[in-house]
Amino acid sequence: MKKGAIYLIFVLLFSCQTNDSNNIFCTTEVKAGLNVSVHLAESSSNIPISQGVTVVITDGNYSETLQFFDAQNPIYYGAYERAGTYTITVTKAGRQTYVSQPIVVTRDICHVIPQTVMVSLL
Repeated sequence: MKKGAIYLIFVLLFSCQTNDSNNIFCTTEVKAGLNVSVHLAESSSNIPISQGVTVVITDGNYSETLQFFDAQNPIYYGAYERAGTYTITVTKAGRQTYVSQPIVVTRDICHVIPQTVMVSLL
C-alpha cells in the first residue's frame, strides 16, 4: 500500500500540472485541435493518403500547413492547443480542391478538444 501511495504521488507530481484556481490536474501533453485524414473518394479501402497532398487550416489571419508523422497512417495534425473556428483546405494535383465548412475547436480548462475530420477527394 505504501509503495502505491508513493507511486501515485510521483505520477501526480511529474506528469501533470495543476490549475491552482480550481485544483484541477492537467496533463503536460500538447494536443492537436485538428486531426485530418485524406482519402480518395473512389477508394473502398478508406486508407489515408499523403503523396502530393497539402492540408492548410485558417482561422481569420492565422494559417497553418498541417503535418503528419506516420507515413503508414498519414493523419495530419495541427492547431496545437489553439481553439478557434477553422476552415480546412486540401489540395492534390489532379483532384478537386476541398474546402470545409467552419470547424469549431473548443477547449476545456486544460486542453483543446480535438476535432477529427475525414476528407474524401474527388
